[in-house]
Amino acid sequence: TPLSGLTWVYDEIYLNAAGDDEVWCLFMEWADNPWLDGEEIKLLTEYMPEDELESRRYGRFVSESGPVYSEFDPSVHVIDPFDVPQEWQDALSIDPGLNNPLSCHFYATDGDGTVYVIAEHYEQGKSVAYHAKMIKEIAKRLDWHGDGKGRISALIDSAASQRTLASSKSVAELFYDEGILVDTRVNKDLFSGINRVKEYLKPVSAPDRPRLYIFSSCVNLIREIKGYWWGEGDVPKKRDDHALDELRYFIMSRPEPYVPPVVKSEIALDKERLIRKLRRSGR
Repeated sequence: TPLSGLTWVYDEIYLNAAGDDEVWCLFMEWADNPWLDGEEIKLLTEYMPEDELESRRYGRFVSESGPVYSEFDPSVHVIDPFDVPQEWQDALSIDPGLNNPLSCHFYATDGDGTVYVIAEHYEQGKSVAYHAKMIKEIAKRLDWHGDGKGRISALIDSAASQRTLASSKSVAELFYDEGILVDTRVNKDLFSGINRVKEYLKPVSAPDRPRLYIFSSCVNLIREIKGYWWGEGDVPKKRDDHALDELRYFIMSRPEPYVPPVVKSEIALDKERLIRKLRRSGR
């Protein structure tokens, strides 16, 4: 029961920061114990504040700031990999980094608009040529679609279009030279992007049917989304968010959800006409 906040257990066990295959988690709550009295559970649930209940009843880690993506549930959103139909293949999204990690994920979308994150490349301290080589190897394994010349398209942070004194070419141009056609016209609005991702994490048609699933092989995205917390001033802590940045770029590239128009009754329309008439008459 994680009552002491974000201790070493949070980093080494829950987040599995070392990526150890021997480290994994299962979660239980009081209702999973058949020997506990239902009335006692009800009494304690009503007595405890919400944050303490999250830790004591559900075994969830709680911080004063709270998780950004509280809707994320590994038991729902993380799924085993499967062979994705080629017609679902959608786009790649990249958050570039040379000293910092470069994060790239492959995104697929089914006919209902549900998004699947199906593969990742996440590494730091390497050249653009190296990253492009690794991305193309994943694309080959997935039989990913390209243009007539075998080039791959991807979204990328608009900062990749900037040139520095140390290089005559931008990161975007270097990727282009390596056969990856990057589009820097991404929507980087932080709060709109977070809200859109939240919408995709929430169930829509059924309690267990969100619009975003992540393959269990995408370990770095899963680790980042689990460890993404609010900081001061309602801004997320700027820490381990490279995969989350390019997740936002992709989700923001998706069409806005369709909202059916409100059909007003004749009575409602008549009331609106009457109100406009009264306003014009000054009454």
